[in-house]
Amino acid sequence: MKYSHIVNSVAALALLSLSLNASNVPGESARKCGNNAPEAVSGIKIGGYIGSRIDLCNSGMIMQENVDELVEPFRHKNDTWSWSTEFIGKWMLGAMDMYRYNGDPALLEKISKGIHDLTATQEPDGYIGNYAPDKRLKAWDIWGRKYTALALISYYRLTGEKPVLEAAAKSIDCLINDLNERNTDIAKTGNYFGMASCSVLEPVVYLYKETGCRKYLDFALSIVESIEREGSSQLITKALNGVPVSQRSAFPKQWWSFSNGMKAYEMMSCYEGLVELASVTGNQEYITAAEKTVESIVRDEINIAGSGAAFECWYMGRERQTIPTYHTMETCVTFTWMQFCARLLDKTGNSFYADQFERTMYNALMAAMKDDGTQISKYSPLEGHRSQGEEQCGMCINCCNANGPRGYALIPKTALTFKDNCLSVNLYLPMEASLSIGRKSVQVKVETGYPVDGKVRLSLDARKASEFSLALRVPSWSEGSFAVTVNGETCACAAENGFVKISRKWQSGDVVEIDMEMKTKVVELNNMQAVVRGPLVFARDSRFSDGFVDESAVIQTDENGCVAAVPAFAQDSFCWLDLQVPMILGANLEDDREKAVRLIHFCDFASAGNDWDPHGRYRVWIPRTLHVMSEPYHRY
Repeated sequence: MKYSHIVNSVAALALLSLSLNASNVPGESARKCGNNAPEAVSGIKIGGYIGSRIDLCNSGMIMQENVDELVEPFRHKNDTWSWSTEFIGKWMLGAMDMYRYNGDPALLEKISKGIHDLTATQEPDGYIGNYAPDKRLKAWDIWGRKYTALALISYYRLTGEKPVLEAAAKSIDCLINDLNERNTDIAKTGNYFGMASCSVLEPVVYLYKETGCRKYLDFALSIVESIEREGSSQLITKALNGVPVSQRSAFPKQWWSFSNGMKAYEMMSCYEGLVELASVTGNQEYITAAEKTVESIVRDEINIAGSGAAFECWYMGRERQTIPTYHTMETCVTFTWMQFCARLLDKTGNSFYADQFERTMYNALMAAMKDDGTQISKYSPLEGHRSQGEEQCGMCINCCNANGPRGYALIPKTALTFKDNCLSVNLYLPMEASLSIGRKSVQVKVETGYPVDGKVRLSLDARKASEFSLALRVPSWSEGSFAVTVNGETCACAAENGFVKISRKWQSGDVVEIDMEMKTKVVELNNMQAVVRGPLVFARDSRFSDGFVDESAVIQTDENGCVAAVPAFAQDSFCWLDLQVPMILGANLEDDREKAVRLIHFCDFASAGNDWDPHGRYRVWIPRTLHVMSEPYHRY
């Protein structure tokens, strides 16, 4: 396949040069560099449990990474198969978002050194990678180039350093030239129906946005053409036709091969590029395809903890989540799912995506990090124990340890957003932030015990009155019980797109309060029971020493499936939240029924098994003891 219409040209390079007009100096002013306007929401600081986990991820993982080891593979152009060049890009993206959050100069210095060491490995033809010349475009080569380009463009947006954007442009130019000179269709390269390679669409779109150079838009559109070609992944066509994500290809003869079109991570990565391309072209079909894919993922794949996939592939896992399964909930899938939802939340303003993000954040993502913050698990199953993933590609890291911190750094970017003169509160976390509207500044403070309780207090401090809208997310699990007051007066605003929107001129001292009903409930599937409260999932843990965690039971509920139990913040314990659930254990009915009911300890899923002790055990889905005299059977 020829890409001759998008090869380098003097005019294109001139246009690129004209577009690179930001400062070379990193620092606070760098937050305004690139083609992006200064962020309206800044200085955000998240407290409570989530805030502490974000900080722990930074100190225990991001700041401890040996960045020189991540750069080393690029100094040797002899690889033929590995994905080692993805690690530096993933780490950089998480580290830069963390720097945007905490402003730590030591972190910026670490990032800058890594970026400059990386660009120093660039070949004269623009190649940044570690594959042998005759093996370029094979295996994971383009996938690695994608992450390199993403990191370089992100660094340029952070610092405004023109040579770094030039390096990113040259690396994509090299990819275009390699495809053209070898007459290669990008969708026929790499792995998983070319989805790994085609996910380079995302940085190509960003490069077009930063430079305005038409050849990058042409390249992006050509990637979409390759995706849609007969025999390729056809991600748009299959999504619009309602094909479930686990049925996008025949069951492969070899799992880790080109013929496996069920690979979750790479598939979602391509849709992320399509969503970004839609913002440039206005082609709503790309957004629709992404949304329909999310519908399939939620309906067919995402489990109670907000993640999915087994052996990194979709498998109709939602209905099968009660079955012990090898290699479920890979952290790369968890993070990419969160990022996919955050991207669609930004593009559509639909709170459905914030609901999905929140559930995954509290459960699957928080569960992935060890209690001391030093490791990210590769898999976080719904029962068993967690453990350290294998080291990959001959390095002291794996894909999930590189990618997982990006999920933690994504939370501050998603919690509060400002767009079209509207401040959206997407996540109810204890936090403070500054909002800039023109030359006016508004300090925002959120105080809450959510999701333990449903009370939220938002206060505003503005030196000058500012007129804007405030959008408050109505979580789907609030079941319509969502009351809002402004300065003590009831707000009768109706929810739209899952948000209650209040438009007024805000002044210092204004206080908005939310009261939503939170219930502890039991959900049932396949003769199994699980305990949830809002977005939280709970689990038994053997460290409570209150019985055999795998024993069958009947959880005691009222006629609405609610449990008379409220979680408490655990003191001097291994867990964040402790919940005592009334249960009748086992299959013995000979004892007095009232005496048979016991209060059994559960903890939040994130805390379950968080010490990674192979001798411990936790469990989300509890087998329900069958009572054949009851109608229906689950009533005791």
